[in-house]
Amino acid sequence: MPYQQLEITTPKPVLSWANHSLKSEETAMAKNVASLPFVFKHVALMPDVHLGKGALVGSVIATKDAIIPAAVGVDIGCGMAAIKMPFKSDKLEGKLKKIRQDIEAAIPVGFNENKNIEKSVTNWQGWGDFKNLHQGVKDIDTKAMKQMGSLGGGNHFIEVCLDSEEYIWLMLHSGSRHIGNKLAQCHINTAKDLARLAEVHLKDQDLAYFIKGTPEFKAYWHDLQWAQTYARYNRDVMMARFKKIVEKHIAGGKATKPLLSVNCHHNYAEKEVHFDEEVYITRKGAVRAREEDYGIIPGSMGAKSFIVKGKGNIHSYCSCSHGAGRLMSRSKAKKHFSLDDLIQQTKGVECRKDSGVLDEIPGAYKPIDEVMNQQSDLVEIVATIKQVLCVKG
Repeated sequence: MPYQQLEITTPKPVLSWANHSLKSEETAMAKNVASLPFVFKHVALMPDVHLGKGALVGSVIATKDAIIPAAVGVDIGCGMAAIKMPFKSDKLEGKLKKIRQDIEAAIPVGFNENKNIEKSVTNWQGWGDFKNLHQGVKDIDTKAMKQMGSLGGGNHFIEVCLDSEEYIWLMLHSGSRHIGNKLAQCHINTAKDLARLAEVHLKDQDLAYFIKGTPEFKAYWHDLQWAQTYARYNRDVMMARFKKIVEKHIAGGKATKPLLSVNCHHNYAEKEVHFDEEVYITRKGAVRAREEDYGIIPGSMGAKSFIVKGKGNIHSYCSCSHGAGRLMSRSKAKKHFSLDDLIQQTKGVECRKDSGVLDEIPGAYKPIDEVMNQQSDLVEIVATIKQVLCVKG
């Protein structure tokens, strides 16, 4: 059996696909979640599990009639998109630097936003519902529009990759930008205020929750779905721009049809049926992996990534890991590694090699092969891809 049940005493068990023993802080976090009265059946931990806020990153939490906004997190709908191009690596020869420069010029990173709003953004149907979102975001509608089609910072990235047959893949990682973050913060604060008013005893304030049937639950669920749709479309807008740039360099500007397209969330919540019951599934750093579901499990900026197909494992609530998972914190990585280490670990990759991305060095992440070995019962590998170009957020 690839998973094990944690040896902890909680009302609901915790099943873990991570073959390493959890640190005491991580175990405490798992216990806190598994002790909540509305948790369904068990909590599932993916192989890339590590510390998060309220709940572990890499956890799948099924709940009955309640939802925890901080467990979903502040980057609502964060996820991955990838497309397989009908071209091979020879088309890229001598062009990587120019492609990278064009991507950096066309897609804003960090806190930046687009100067001009393109038609595909203004035409997005979600804007019609903006007026029904939380009052706390009413003044940032223009910012939300300008940020659609932008990458963000941290571990977000854009990559050109090659698979084992030398086919070109385009891949990116991003979420719901400032608007998603602001919506999450507004609702997390409301949940904490409600818990204080109701004198609900919580081991961790970040586990404050909403109960189905209340106006607060309804408002959060509405905003959550909106932000998740925004995040998915944000990736679509960037991918279209990214694809156009690559086509300009390798196909003379001719539009081509991808051989495969994948777009999946890994920080989100949905209503699903598991063990014959309708529950709310929160995937905090996990990808849905029902039978035939395509997913993306990235490594780090110098490691392999995987395009996968789900096996529909019921014990993981049909989920798999969302990446390699961090081995050390950003501050620890900066202290531990040097610029020379970064240059060495990103050898052969057209990317930034400065101190600004030192916290994203491959050595700060768990070995991706190990993570994949631990979830052979959750997914099958469709393609193994390795980046030749990487733009960091």
